[in-house]
Amino acid sequence: MNEIDQGQILLPALALVGLTFIVLLLIPYRRFKAASERKVTSKDFALGESGHVPAYVALPNRNYMNLLELPVLFYFACTLYFLLETVDLIALVLAWGFVFLRIVHSVIHLSYNNVMHRLVAFASSNLVLAVMWIFLVPTILDVAIGNGQQG
Repeated sequence: MNEIDQGQILLPALALVGLTFIVLLLIPYRRFKAASERKVTSKDFALGESGHVPAYVALPNRNYMNLLELPVLFYFACTLYFLLETVDLIALVLAWGFVFLRIVHSVIHLSYNNVMHRLVAFASSNLVLAVMWIFLVPTILDVAIGNGQQG
């Protein structure tokens, strides 16, 4: 069986970074478009987003926040898999699965925004991330406890 290149775990992390920047760019695009259409003013964003901000303008900001919350644990898991040299096919499939589901979540959220469809993608991505951590925890404990007992 071919050995997995440990650096491959960084590719799904890089893909999620790319998605995060795409969504980040969508925020000012939609805000400036709404401002040019006179649907919002700068005052609507003075303390975040006022109730006057149309949903299609507010959604990218909310999606961006989603991409900065739980994915922190994804980036940390990918980093640990790499540093602990435990990247295997399962870790790669889970990592790419998480990214795929987060892309699906963002596409749903930023387009037709069906809450149930979005929930399935979001919850599934969270489950995949939990499984990534379940596979990672024994190695972390082995390193933390095993190294501590070696005197």
